[in-house]
Amino acid sequence: MPRYALQVEYDGAPFFGWQRQTDLPSVQGAIELALTKLEPGPHKIAAAGRTDKGVHGLAQIAHCDMTRDWTPFRLSEALNYHLKPNPISIVNCAAVPDTFHARFSAKERRYLFRILARRAPMTHARGFVWQVKQPLDVDAMLEGASHLLGKHDFTTFRSTICQSLSPVKALDRLDIWEVETVHGTEVHFDVRARSFLHNQVRSFVGTLERVGSGSMEPDEVKVALDARDRAACGPVSPPHGLYLAGVSYDTSPFD
Repeated sequence: MPRYALQVEYDGAPFFGWQRQTDLPSVQGAIELALTKLEPGPHKIAAAGRTDKGVHGLAQIAHCDMTRDWTPFRLSEALNYHLKPNPISIVNCAAVPDTFHARFSAKERRYLFRILARRAPMTHARGFVWQVKQPLDVDAMLEGASHLLGKHDFTTFRSTICQSLSPVKALDRLDIWEVETVHGTEVHFDVRARSFLHNQVRSFVGTLERVGSGSMEPDEVKVALDARDRAACGPVSPPHGLYLAGVSYDTSPFD
């Protein structure tokens, strides 16, 4: 069966996450339904990351198996047609060997988080950034973030319903910087690792926002990490500021 890699972009607001849900809208469910319009189902696709309700996708990677050969262009065009009016787009499509797996072949996952620091209510960016009313100290947040880099037991920053067998993960990158926009100052987080725990990125951001606002000292991030206690975590940031921004493989399926 020919296998195809899909680069998927989506607005997470209308969906109850990526993963297929019974009687609830999901990104996976919408794509699988579109596939049934092209070939008889059932279809079951796999993805690099199972984003939560309200989380967006800039470059989610999935794969699907078809019964007949499609040119990648025709497959992506047909899927995009049948995905309407869902806010989901197949940005790229490529034929891949059956040894390629969107989840298990992935070497790194990259997440972007956006905070908008301004007092005036949002209009155009509403639903796509987390708005806070006070300015944030990026240098303090970077100092706090430095304690999280490397391999640690991240129990503090793990959801209580996380299904991962171990809380130990290796965090490769956590960069934070300011972006001046016409609607105000945004603070962006670039978070990278091979894999993540449930709510790990949103827990990082919520804790570091407390550092940036002055409610926590940077060294308290290490205290929270070492506590290995969910109660030591800061507030979990809302999902609508988070984006799955990219997935890396030994060889990109779209090269």
